[in-house]
Amino acid sequence: MLAESLVTDVLLAALSTGGDFAEFFMEDTRGTTLRMLNGALEEGVSGRDYGVGIRIFQGFRSVYAYTNDASRNNLLKVAREAAAALSGAPQLTEIVLNRLTVENFNPVLLEPGKVAHSDKAAVMKRAHLAAAGYDDQITQVSVSYMDTDQNVLIANSEGTFIEDRRVRTRLGINAVASKGSEKQSAFRGPGRHMGFEMFEQIDVEEVARDAARSAVTMVNAEYAPSGKYPVIIDNEFGGVIFHEACGHGLEATSVAKGASVFSGKLGQQVASPLVTAVDDGTIPNAWGSQNVDDEGTSTRRNVLIKDGILQGYMIDKLNARRMGMEPTGSSRRQSYKFAPTSRMTNTFICAGQSTKEEIISNTEYALYARHMGGGSVNPGTGEFNFAVAEGYIVRNGKIEKPVRGGTLIGQGSEVLQKIDMVASNLATGQGMCGSLSGSIPTDVGQPTIRVSEITVGGRKEAN
Repeated sequence: MLAESLVTDVLLAALSTGGDFAEFFMEDTRGTTLRMLNGALEEGVSGRDYGVGIRIFQGFRSVYAYTNDASRNNLLKVAREAAAALSGAPQLTEIVLNRLTVENFNPVLLEPGKVAHSDKAAVMKRAHLAAAGYDDQITQVSVSYMDTDQNVLIANSEGTFIEDRRVRTRLGINAVASKGSEKQSAFRGPGRHMGFEMFEQIDVEEVARDAARSAVTMVNAEYAPSGKYPVIIDNEFGGVIFHEACGHGLEATSVAKGASVFSGKLGQQVASPLVTAVDDGTIPNAWGSQNVDDEGTSTRRNVLIKDGILQGYMIDKLNARRMGMEPTGSSRRQSYKFAPTSRMTNTFICAGQSTKEEIISNTEYALYARHMGGGSVNPGTGEFNFAVAEGYIVRNGKIEKPVRGGTLIGQGSEVLQKIDMVASNLATGQGMCGSLSGSIPTDVGQPTIRVSEITVGGRKEAN
């Protein structure tokens, strides 16, 4: 993307006032977004994001600057302007860059940029027809399609010089069901770190019908009961609770500052012995996977919790300094406009020994959260509030009836301790995660789990 000699000169300029580490991040990203409402294509946008970010460390201090002008004179100017925020004598007068080979975990068979918009729209139309035709109560279906092709160059004053390519594809389906004045919606959003061949692996019609089924079920359901009682959380996107209420607390961004409930607890029991949790950026073609993180460190499988014991954190370079630990390949950013920091990739609770059927049959009374919705979390305390997008009452070991409007309220660390059954049906769901370094693609996941007690918000008392 750029000559090594130019990158070297920029890094040296960044270190000209006493910085002890400099980093160069360049990206060239092309992407397409299409939107369809009730079968009609309403929007189609293709664009390009191109620019360079320059970061400098001096001890625990960090300076970041970016530009979309990659000319030699401008890059040197931006590097010197960033360096001006620091003071001191140059510590490095020579940098030798070593071009590193990237092991590719995420092969692309069909580049989205070579696929006609009409073919992409045809996939969207299939999703629309499947959802709209599911039931007469489906009154609106919106479908979105997106793909991105990001090429990055990452270099730093330690000698790293890496180029990588990340191609991602995603389909979003939102179905709305109506009954009188009542409306309920359901969303499904499968995505992969791969090209258009994703649609050879995903049954688009099945995904669309499932969104419609959920919306129709919920618009005909009564309201969920409130109280403190057991909750069964299904697999796949159910893992959003661990991601939000616990995962963010295991990122060095908060741990290094002592702003996490998990700070200083390595080696301590923080969860039920049934819980092992992992963040793994190496899963082939998974939505959150990357060959290298956005600092050029190889991604890896990081065991965060094993048998309930806290094993490690997700750590970026700057916070590795603060914590006296090694980076874990967990540094990510939305684009060159953001300085990177520790973030999740594919984060999940590992499979257990029970079956989903055993969990339900061994439960006297519970709320069964088949699909989770949105929510809010305080990363410092782990306190959360999540909507149950599709819920059911379990009574005497059987699913009794659907209920809507349920909300799960609690603290992530307490929920981890109260998990008393874990099934073997691990599955993941795809989402976008927002934090200090912008919005990034992440997988969440878990098998079906049972929590012995959670506060459930609803419209009537449990019985």
